[in-house]
Amino acid sequence: MSASELAARVQAVLDVDAEEFRRRATEEAEELKRELREGTFDNTEAIVGLEFELYAVDARSGSLRRMPRGLLELIGFEKELGLHNAEMQTSPQPLNEHGLAAQERELKANLAPALERTERENIRLVSDGMWTVPPTGETATEYLCDSVEEDGVRIATNMSDAARYHAMANTDYPTGMRIGAPHVSLSAETVMPESLITSIQPHYQIRHAPDLPEYFTYALRVAAPLLALGVNSPFFPPDLYDDADDEEIVADAWMEHRIGVFEDVLNPADDDRPAKVRFPRDIDSVEAAVDRVLADPLIVPVDVDRGERFDDEFAHLRHKHGSYWRWIRPVFGGATRSSANARIEFRPLPAQPTVRDAVSFEAVFAGLMETLPRVEHPVRGLAWERARENFYAAAREGLEAELTWITNDGAETTATDRIYGELFEAAREGLEGRGLSTEEARRYIRPLRERVDRRVTPARWKHAHVAAAVEDRTPLPEAIWAMQSAYVDRQHETLLEGSFADWL
Repeated sequence: MSASELAARVQAVLDVDAEEFRRRATEEAEELKRELREGTFDNTEAIVGLEFELYAVDARSGSLRRMPRGLLELIGFEKELGLHNAEMQTSPQPLNEHGLAAQERELKANLAPALERTERENIRLVSDGMWTVPPTGETATEYLCDSVEEDGVRIATNMSDAARYHAMANTDYPTGMRIGAPHVSLSAETVMPESLITSIQPHYQIRHAPDLPEYFTYALRVAAPLLALGVNSPFFPPDLYDDADDEEIVADAWMEHRIGVFEDVLNPADDDRPAKVRFPRDIDSVEAAVDRVLADPLIVPVDVDRGERFDDEFAHLRHKHGSYWRWIRPVFGGATRSSANARIEFRPLPAQPTVRDAVSFEAVFAGLMETLPRVEHPVRGLAWERARENFYAAAREGLEAELTWITNDGAETTATDRIYGELFEAAREGLEGRGLSTEEARRYIRPLRERVDRRVTPARWKHAHVAAAVEDRTPLPEAIWAMQSAYVDRQHETLLEGSFADWL
């Protein structure tokens, strides 16, 4: 698609009547709340699903690669923000031994031929929290900030051709389009810097939609310990760093910079404006969850064509939900009335080293959602402010963060082994309650338990590699690139059949 054609599509989006869009979204919200009250979104089974993102690198050099659009379609993956991104989603499955096994098999079944096909083009697909090696001959700054103005519309050169992505840089909404992290400061004219990061996103479907607030409360409380286990982005591409000493940059690195990048790029730079990417507050009712989506600032209204799906009846509200960027968020959907459901989308986790690691997080999160509400676990009484502090501490320090937890007997603790001992036990009970044997449940938990036992996360593994190299007087750029090369090589051996624990 030419720049002028894309600019015309973006301008068409910008010309949509925002007030009419809001009016229709408001009507749909009232209809959705009515359907929720009538039980339409109740569903007898707990269902799980997973979104799985990757990026492409050159198989020879390890540098970032743009994915040819035809190749992306050929391997059956979806476009994401950057031209280097690819995404797949698993089919929703019942939470039981067969459903979880099907999730893992589906990921492998799609990834195996995709890996084989892309490698014929000297492209390797990588599951990682943040890429650090820019395309050959370019700096990361150039790649992330390159844009043109066409007919008064700002177009990011390396962004997918979805008009809604480009429209974000051309609306009145004051999207930050920046990154501010220890020793990193970047300003762009589009939201392209968000394409630095990749994630996995487990979904858990709730049986009785009015119970959403209780499950949501627990999801907020487990967000920090699960994030601390999954951290995987301690370093930026080297050219994004300022002139600080290499040792200082290494010492000040956060274990999960992805959290800050997403917030900085998409939130308003003005602190007086409400942040769209944030740790959400507790929810009082399922209707209140709908109202929050409706009240969220609108960035890009569009002319929505209603299709034949049941949830297309709420098409404007669904579009608005697409920019309701909370780290944990409710989702209301369903292709048919009988499949309509309410679920929780868990968004804090970066992409993981292997398929098994990703499915382990999916299973553990689902197991926790099964157990904690059922036993009325006391951690629901943890103050929201403390849960939020836990979350950002986990992003900064990973497993070394001092997290506050409330134990089974109602006592407050910051002991890492006690916190994860209870979490894994609750996850096991939840999975066994859905028909898994003890050994099957432990198989999903084991890769994450190994991280706690060894006090090593993917981010800490990366950090140790870079820190050791810098201590040996290796320049920081070379240290980061060598670490990234080692990560990609290890993943190539274990992505489909193995776990991060095999790297240790």
